[in-house]
Amino acid sequence: MIRNIFFDFDGTLADTTEGIVQCSLATLRQLGLPASTPERIRSVIGLPLTGCFERGTDTPPERIAEACATYRKLFNEIAIPCTTLYPGTKETLAELQARGVTLALCTSRSNNSLNALLQVLGIRAHFSAIVTNEDVSHPKPAPDIALLALERLGARPDETLVVGDTVFDLQMGRAAGCRICGVTWGNQDRPQLESEYPELIIDDFRELLAYCIERAD
Repeated sequence: MIRNIFFDFDGTLADTTEGIVQCSLATLRQLGLPASTPERIRSVIGLPLTGCFERGTDTPPERIAEACATYRKLFNEIAIPCTTLYPGTKETLAELQARGVTLALCTSRSNNSLNALLQVLGIRAHFSAIVTNEDVSHPKPAPDIALLALERLGARPDETLVVGDTVFDLQMGRAAGCRICGVTWGNQDRPQLESEYPELIIDDFRELLAYCIERAD
């Protein structure tokens, strides 16, 4: 039985890719740092912001903190206007909540940017717990974010499904002892998700509701 669902945010609930890419590229230009490509930046979405600049750009290690600070200053202006919910997201969250499924967010995003996006998108009320990268010592793919969400909700991992668009999400969920589900509309494709052997992979957000209803008993 699935009693709890822990969602990743970027690439799972909301299409933030273009905003992240444009904000990252603008940061590099503003600081006079080496250019990167949209493809390279997309490949590391899901990691903490420091990891995105470390692995998705050629930013020197001594300037990573500066790049992150500049990115955060540019975020509201550049990234938020580009962000939208994926089709069926708001309706499916509402229906899952109405059916008694406890929902949580487990994200590498910072608290400030997440709160700004949740307010704009109008989905904050659906979540009983929110755990971000700032709440733990070890980010995804370590299990810490999911473990803290389990602790805050008093939830059992075998009754919890972790849903995400990257292998980082699935690795986190499995390491926490949870069930795992990949989504194909985000930042990584089906073959990448299949490499982690999730319980299911869905192509439309509304498939998640049907799956949970089938396993309600």
